[in-house]
Amino acid sequence: MYDIVIIGGGIVGLATGLQLLQRSPGLRLAVLEKEDRVAAHQSSHNSGVIHSGIYYRPGSLRASNCRRGYDLMLDFCRTHDLPFDICGKIIVAAEESERGQLDLIFRRGLENGLEGLRKIGPEAAREIEPHVRAVEAVWVPQAGIADYGLVASKYAELIEAAGGTIITGVQVERIEPRTDAVVVRASNWEGTAKKVVACAGLYSDKIARRSGENPGVQILPFRGEYYDLKPEREHLVRNLIYPVPNPNFPFLGVHFTRMIHGGIEAGPNAVLAFRREGYSRWDVHPRELAETLAFPGFQRLARRYWRDGLAEMRRSFSKKHFARALQHLVPDISPDDLTPARSGVRAMACTPEGHLHDDFLILEKQHVIHLCNAPSPAATASLAIGETVAQIVMGSR
Repeated sequence: MYDIVIIGGGIVGLATGLQLLQRSPGLRLAVLEKEDRVAAHQSSHNSGVIHSGIYYRPGSLRASNCRRGYDLMLDFCRTHDLPFDICGKIIVAAEESERGQLDLIFRRGLENGLEGLRKIGPEAAREIEPHVRAVEAVWVPQAGIADYGLVASKYAELIEAAGGTIITGVQVERIEPRTDAVVVRASNWEGTAKKVVACAGLYSDKIARRSGENPGVQILPFRGEYYDLKPEREHLVRNLIYPVPNPNFPFLGVHFTRMIHGGIEAGPNAVLAFRREGYSRWDVHPRELAETLAFPGFQRLARRYWRDGLAEMRRSFSKKHFARALQHLVPDISPDDLTPARSGVRAMACTPEGHLHDDFLILEKQHVIHLCNAPSPAATASLAIGETVAQIVMGSR
């Protein structure tokens, strides 16, 4: 029997395992991952940004875990000689109409305890990013870049060094809570644990239901597609340039990111994926797509945001439309400057009423803890989320 079984070998599941082992050396712990390697999905398909915590509702788990996780992430990267760079970013109001939303974000950052935030005018913005279009901007000195795939791999290495076990190729089919333990079953594996922690990302709601828990949400998969700037045009962007988020759409909008291993990435957009791990527009899982389309929450969400969703879809199929969105920030960009790059899929928890859950969602019932929603900044906050979940597991809160 294990003390703890963790379902999901992404960055959050691995961070949780590491935090548990650091608090309780000798713990009999196993991490189950359905792929043949850890961090195969959201953990290695994100933009690699170290988030400062400026966007999140003060007092929320996203805000508190991001601020704590930010410090833990930097310490971790320094300790283990992993690449990172605190290069800062600017959030840009490109139109007069965006000033109000920019001011809201600035005030939220101050409430969340960020230091060194500055509102700057067009000239100061162009000193930071010479090709940016801005009527006003916010300078966020804490923002940075990292390689979360490498971070997750280091977590896995440290788990095994501390005596934990990572088992790949195990897709959990049933979770059976009992009076004093939990039985976990897959077609090729079976085990018993005193407690189970599920950090299943894009399948977190399904794993919850397999344990008899109703999470009250359904995961909707949104694909984000990226372009790379051609090397001869990389001079147009120095570090990180973000737009003022559209208050009527629950995504940050296409932006520019300098990557830790070189190059400039532009994106991502946000379009419905036709399977939960659908990295291409041609990647379709009929049953999963039918589940999404039949879900009342998705139908209500689609009715509310259909215009924004249509614009995102245009950007998915047209480089010209994608470039037009980028020109809002950097007018010198042209479609010829862009080459198609990778994509990722976000797991977004949606209520039956059609609202995207805007915070981390942790549920506990009969020896099983489910992390049912962990959107951005989950990678930045991974060690803090792991710390939070470990406290629940160990009964210290």
